[in-house]
Amino acid sequence: MGRASYLAVIFICLVSSSRISGQSCEGKCGGKLDSCSCHATCVSLESCCADYGEYCVDVTPYSGSIFGGTDFVVLKATFNERSQIICRFNDEITTVGYVDTDSRGHCISPLLYETGMVPLQISTDNGTTFTRHGAWLSVHPGKVDPSFKATIINATQWQYYGTPKVGGPLDMTWNTSQVRAEKVNIELWGYMEKGDPYSESWQGKWEYLYSLGRDQPNSGAFRFVPKTAGKPFSDWEVGCLRISPSTHPDGTWNVQAVWTEDHALAWHLEDKFRQDSAVWALDKCKAWDQLEETLPDFLSEIIDCPCTLAQARADTGRFHTDYGCDIEKGSVCTYHPGSVHCVRAIQASPKFAAGQQCCYDHTGAQVLTDDSIGGSTPDRAHDWGSPPFVKPPRVPGFSHWLYDVLSFYYCCLWSDNCHYYFKRRPSSDCRTYQVPKAGVVFGDPHFITFDGVSYSFNGKGEYTIMVSESKELTIQGRTEPVILTNGSMVKATKLSAVAMREGTSDIIEVRLGNPQDHLQVLQNQTSLSFSEQSWMDLKGVFVFSPNPTNVTVMFPSGAGVELRLRGGTMTTTVLLPEVFKDFTRGLLGKMNGDPKDDLVTSDGQTESDQGNAEGLFNFGASWAILNESTLFTYDSEHLLNSYLHAPKHDASFRPVFSIPEDPNDPLGSQASELCSGEGSLYCRYDTLMARSLEMGNATRVSFQSHRSVVEDLEPVVSCGWLSPPTNGKKEGTRYLQGAVVKLSCDSGYVLWGSEEHTCLGTGQWSGETTTCVAGMDHR
Repeated sequence: MGRASYLAVIFICLVSSSRISGQSCEGKCGGKLDSCSCHATCVSLESCCADYGEYCVDVTPYSGSIFGGTDFVVLKATFNERSQIICRFNDEITTVGYVDTDSRGHCISPLLYETGMVPLQISTDNGTTFTRHGAWLSVHPGKVDPSFKATIINATQWQYYGTPKVGGPLDMTWNTSQVRAEKVNIELWGYMEKGDPYSESWQGKWEYLYSLGRDQPNSGAFRFVPKTAGKPFSDWEVGCLRISPSTHPDGTWNVQAVWTEDHALAWHLEDKFRQDSAVWALDKCKAWDQLEETLPDFLSEIIDCPCTLAQARADTGRFHTDYGCDIEKGSVCTYHPGSVHCVRAIQASPKFAAGQQCCYDHTGAQVLTDDSIGGSTPDRAHDWGSPPFVKPPRVPGFSHWLYDVLSFYYCCLWSDNCHYYFKRRPSSDCRTYQVPKAGVVFGDPHFITFDGVSYSFNGKGEYTIMVSESKELTIQGRTEPVILTNGSMVKATKLSAVAMREGTSDIIEVRLGNPQDHLQVLQNQTSLSFSEQSWMDLKGVFVFSPNPTNVTVMFPSGAGVELRLRGGTMTTTVLLPEVFKDFTRGLLGKMNGDPKDDLVTSDGQTESDQGNAEGLFNFGASWAILNESTLFTYDSEHLLNSYLHAPKHDASFRPVFSIPEDPNDPLGSQASELCSGEGSLYCRYDTLMARSLEMGNATRVSFQSHRSVVEDLEPVVSCGWLSPPTNGKKEGTRYLQGAVVKLSCDSGYVLWGSEEHTCLGTGQWSGETTTCVAGMDHR
């Protein structure tokens, strides 16, 4: 008997016995059966059905570009040479897989029009039945690691090709291991949207256009001298190149391939562009301007920009770094010269799915398009797309290219007519921006409410950190006793897990890993890996984890939750926008600017004495959750016994309320040296209770970090952009309280009114209206 046949017999016997005992996971992934489980928690609980790994599959890699073409392996499941693999994504798009020489099953990811977790089903009988289930993470092209993309060398040359003094051969490279073939085709694909905007007929589609090379050696490099494309191909102005095996006919969908970044196709545009690119681009710019006149106004519904760079970087629930202009990566701001950092609004606007982009200079001031080509610009289509994706203008990346990026090329980069573009994409000047409020849990654990009340609560159990019934946001925290390095337990606790949900979103849980040197993230009780991607679009929530000790969770309401691992403890910062005012309860209090009503128990009683440790302990205990409302995962015997099948607040655990002082304790003098200034009591308590300078220092850093966030989020007054007078100019591009702008007139004109204007605390400019009058004396 051959090895494959032998494996097949084993597999048949395994499946047969599972079905006979009624314990098969076939078609039941995620469920819990009578005598075994098909849920992800079964692995750690050692309760999986015998065929769990066969039907509830993991894949590697688990993510790839929205363009598709990624070859991934199905882990643990058994395949043989007779398996005819078909992979189905989102219950509708199928690709053909294969079995390799090691009897491993492979799938090829398809071209998609959405990002996020996509359901995956796998058939071994050529699509008759789909018995294996998993998930695939579809990723925005801009967020894919460059090593997984083909590279266009000198992108500026490609995207300015045909403009004055730009020509010559174009070069591209790729990783040859990503295309399993000796010979490859180099194909051009283009993206276009057709139909009436904002109607049911509005559709976006990628299409194969033509091949630049066939049967090319898979050498990892390709050079060509581009020729102008004739109609209709030159109508496609944004696209990318695909490298795929030559064994497939040109333009075959959903085969293993590697793609370049999407880019402006200047190099293939019609002859008219090369004859006079500026005139061609101006015509396109004017046509775009006329189209914009007919489209709905989206500017009134997008969020206003933060006034300062500090606010923009601190408001992590609503804004995230724009990867095209990142101060942490050298501020390479191609489309925003003069800026050092830009952020994008995380959520698209509710009706038109529009986006907001906000850019800042080296002083931290917002850059406005009325002053600079590098200023902040809103977007008709959010670059990252928005649920439910698929249809314009919600298609990630591509809709944005057509409506916001190509028009910038027309008006600003290929011609000098930016005034058309900035008329339609004016900067938001922050006058209506409202800062969020921040509350924090840190250390042993200590709390600072949204309104600034500080206290400690060392209960053991699971509690409501904050809840807003009207906004349907719930954040829960789990605490566990602090264990010393010698294994003994002390009478103090620390935050060990935080679980949260908004509305019908996925439940996100972040907890201390094992060992406790990283944070583990779970989505609906299933562990997530950030080894390939730092950003995930999930149902009703975004999660960002750039490293194992740093997680940020962002909800559609604008609420953000930052979780940081420091010194073996988990610091949790909750940021809430103004819409939550008067609508929060829990351990972080009522967010309304009044600290006197923050310490209110779950049944409405107020603890007015912040110095009463026993009263504060009872207040905290009142916010213990119920099993019926828990969002937590219980996937170990310890969690089951200590939290699920135990009181949610452990009344038998009594913490030490005061700092233990011993004049003979050598750690006391070290704690005094470490812990000074504001917040020193928390630092000292944690150092002495945990017998750890590392934990005390983590508490000190967390406290100082929170104070910095609160300072960064202090409201500021903006007077808005001040225009220069007609036939005059101005000096100064800062518009916040205290800023001074000087105005002057061109030669031959006399200034009437005020030469200087100061931004006042009222949000108004001082002085009289300034005008420049031709040939008249100033009076």
